[in-house]
Amino acid sequence: MFRRLKAAMVSEVEPRRRARNAFTALALTATITFPATAQEPITFGQSYTIESEILGEARTVNVWVPPHADRDERAPYRTVYLIDGGTEQDWFHITGLMQLGALSWTFQPTIVVGIETDDRQNELTPLAQDPRYREEFPTSGDAVDFRAFITDEVQPFVANNFPVNGQSTVIGESLAGLFIVDTYLKEPATFDDYIAISPSLWWDDQRLGRDAPIFMAANDFEGTRLYLAYADEGGSMKAAIDLLNEAAVEAGIAVHYDDLSASQTHATIFHQAALNAVRLLYTEPPYDYGETPWYLVEGSERDAEE
Repeated sequence: MFRRLKAAMVSEVEPRRRARNAFTALALTATITFPATAQEPITFGQSYTIESEILGEARTVNVWVPPHADRDERAPYRTVYLIDGGTEQDWFHITGLMQLGALSWTFQPTIVVGIETDDRQNELTPLAQDPRYREEFPTSGDAVDFRAFITDEVQPFVANNFPVNGQSTVIGESLAGLFIVDTYLKEPATFDDYIAISPSLWWDDQRLGRDAPIFMAANDFEGTRLYLAYADEGGSMKAAIDLLNEAAVEAGIAVHYDDLSASQTHATIFHQAALNAVRLLYTEPPYDYGETPWYLVEGSERDAEE
């Protein structure tokens, strides 16, 4: 009895197994026999090469312009300069945020200019006064030249070739954030808005934090805005940020501090803080979609005549 029952079960299972194997073979054959149509690369902006006389070499700059700028009522646009803006750096995720603004009408559309960095220690740090830092970071200290590259070569290139409205923002994280705070304190007219995320203000024994009162007393910050976000770094980074905050309060300069230390680390903060910043600084009035359709109103009924 048991042998007959087992034989019956096998006789039912085997056809299903053979059918399943045949279907798998057919699917594999179909994949090979019917390939996908010709593929095209997805483009997200354009890459340009600037022969920099200041830096003495060719440098890459990436540019994204909101679509249909020629008929967009919101054009011309603000320009956002992204430090560390190479395609293997922060280009895609930050430009993706700006594309969201253009698509959703929730914050102002912008042109994004990604400035690729090479030796970040060299290009993004001011010359250290403390010899320990010059010894530890032997290629550091050429932020002045990199800033001149932006102001004298990149900005004119952008102004001459794209639909800009003259308003500019700079954004970056970590050493790029240090460069942004350095530029804000020393040459505040370079940009209108400064978004510095987890800036490496530990640099040069917290020099920028300690010297902030001097720069804030000497320079004119009217018309500029500084958004500064920080994560759970603590230590000398947080101590220098606190010094900068104290100097701003003393000088009567409004700085927006976004404390994300409870939820973000140095590795995770950039995207969230960037979104917070653009929603804070460039929010748009809610888009008028007209009267709410009946099917989105709880408990409503469509007119029977419709």
